[in-house]
Amino acid sequence: MNGKPLPELLAPAGTPKALRAAIEGGADAVYFGGPSFNARMRAANFTADTMRESIALCHAFGVRAYVTLNTLVTDREMPAFLEAAYTAKEAGADALIVADLGGAAAIRRHLPELELHASTQASGHSVAAAKELKALGFSRMVLAREASAANMRHFTAHCGMETEVFVHGALCVSHSGQCLFSSLVGGRSGNRGECAQPCRLPDKTGRYPLSLKDLSLARHVPALIDMGVHSLKIEGRLKSPEYVRDVVRIWRRLLDERRAASDAEMAELAAIFSRGGFTDAYFTEQIGRGMLGVRSEADKEESRATAPFTDLTRRVPLILHFTMKQNEPITLTATARDKTVTVTGEPPLVAQTAPMELAAVREKLCRLGGTPYEVADFTTVLDGGLMVPVSRLNALRRAALEALVPSPVQTAPVTYLPRRAQGKRPARPTARFAHADGIPPAAKDYFAHIYLPLDRYAPVADGVVLPTVIFDSEREAVLAQLKDAAKRGATVALCGNVGHLSLVREAGLVPHGDFRLNVTNSEALAVLLDMGFADVLLSPELTLPQLRDLRGPADAIVYGRIPLMTLEKCVGRELGGCETCRNGQTVLVDRRGEKFPVLREAPHRSVIVNSRPTGMSDKLNELRRTGITGGHFIFTVESAAEAEKIIQAYRAGTPLSGAVRRI
Repeated sequence: MNGKPLPELLAPAGTPKALRAAIEGGADAVYFGGPSFNARMRAANFTADTMRESIALCHAFGVRAYVTLNTLVTDREMPAFLEAAYTAKEAGADALIVADLGGAAAIRRHLPELELHASTQASGHSVAAAKELKALGFSRMVLAREASAANMRHFTAHCGMETEVFVHGALCVSHSGQCLFSSLVGGRSGNRGECAQPCRLPDKTGRYPLSLKDLSLARHVPALIDMGVHSLKIEGRLKSPEYVRDVVRIWRRLLDERRAASDAEMAELAAIFSRGGFTDAYFTEQIGRGMLGVRSEADKEESRATAPFTDLTRRVPLILHFTMKQNEPITLTATARDKTVTVTGEPPLVAQTAPMELAAVREKLCRLGGTPYEVADFTTVLDGGLMVPVSRLNALRRAALEALVPSPVQTAPVTYLPRRAQGKRPARPTARFAHADGIPPAAKDYFAHIYLPLDRYAPVADGVVLPTVIFDSEREAVLAQLKDAAKRGATVALCGNVGHLSLVREAGLVPHGDFRLNVTNSEALAVLLDMGFADVLLSPELTLPQLRDLRGPADAIVYGRIPLMTLEKCVGRELGGCETCRNGQTVLVDRRGEKFPVLREAPHRSVIVNSRPTGMSDKLNELRRTGITGGHFIFTVESAAEAEKIIQAYRAGTPLSGAVRRI
């Protein structure tokens, strides 16, 4: 028998009813969002009142409650974001799940007592990332869903903080926090909780090359326990209460019995909800075509057989002991779970006619309708000839129940005091190229820095672009490549993850922040500058007015096909095979005929870039009015001759040929 502590079972709740279903199923903790700043804005979510009521219910059952504030925040939204954090604190939240580093910094400064968990949207996938996040005040990190069992075990042993992992539910095909598809193509930002799920749609041929089956690690429960993972997370804030109840119930049983799911239990989970079955391919490192899946009519029909969830039937056993003695205050001692409280009232009165009988006392004190409690035992010590007004007994009962789950201590509202980054915007443009042979002669004079992918570095460039994802198992190989690039002339590096900073420092390069850091506010920029970044590329989701608001050593992408997705599962195999992928000829064609180039990122990841390049060559005055005097260029599929023409267009301020995307 594995003697290690059981992990926390963390359940989703998109509504108060789903939260009650999670408790019914046996969850140890629940996570849910308020009306703003949460990554599931399509869920019904919680108001301030229902949040307070639901958290009190959770605490009565000994269930922890985590509130999600896991979207990106702009400067103008920061006061409202901080107010949402304050509302969650006042409601009694045990922790906040946060993705935006600027938002987290504001919370730490104004509400330092709040526990912070780093959302999966923060793109944490390594021990180095966990150490950086811990230094910023986070006590837990949600590890990337793409982590293998080996990387998960290493991470849990060395990260120095609590580890939370997704074990069941929908899988995003892109690394979380690294998907801009819905935002830049459809105008609905996944990083802002409004994802339109373009990955679930068919391509031009009717295939579904991006739609993954749901994740389930139910076959691996003993391994997860043995690793020491702190929290096992079920996805599903858009799912029904029935889904939440039934999935949690099965996972509760597996954890309590410390065993893997049987075939029958896997079939039961599939009947609740699946997309043609489940996948554990990231965990087992069996990444391939078998991961793909769509929700069929047969899947939907099977789910309709689920028994409806009406309401919470579980109750918390309550032990009551009442004492009524002459000339002494009446007392009621209540014990629920592992907590005992005693409350007192005024001394009893001498009965003038009918003294209070035991049955009457029991009836009043055991009246628990509308509460989560049921009386398991009731004892008394009663002197004869006494009575207590019914109103006092009722007040005593209410006081005992309130003492078992005390209301959060109310504090004065906070006023947001902004923190601005110090420094100026870069004066000259920079650029990255997919290959050295795509760099034209004009690039050296025009760009302050030229970057190439780390695995394709050549001395014609002075910088490297680090891979989007570097798992712990890949760290040493990447470090060797960085040191080699430094010997050959590289001096700067574009880092898209806080966990990559230590690698760059060890190689002796100057770190510059890539757009993948998702910086949308001045707080986040200031945090990253404090960490050692020389400057930062801002999120391409920002509009021109938002770019104007955000000052400091930061720049914007002004040209290029912006990467929309980073996939651990190679999509090149689905769209043309390995040879096509290696030659850079893979293209995803959507239902409308838009063509999205698919690039290979070592070792076998895919990066899908936009069908249309961002183009601002004829909008330079608008850029200058926002403070953008440099700008960053992304060259992906362009030849050297095409790149030369693009540079000339920006020099002259003339429009580019073909359709472009505007900032």
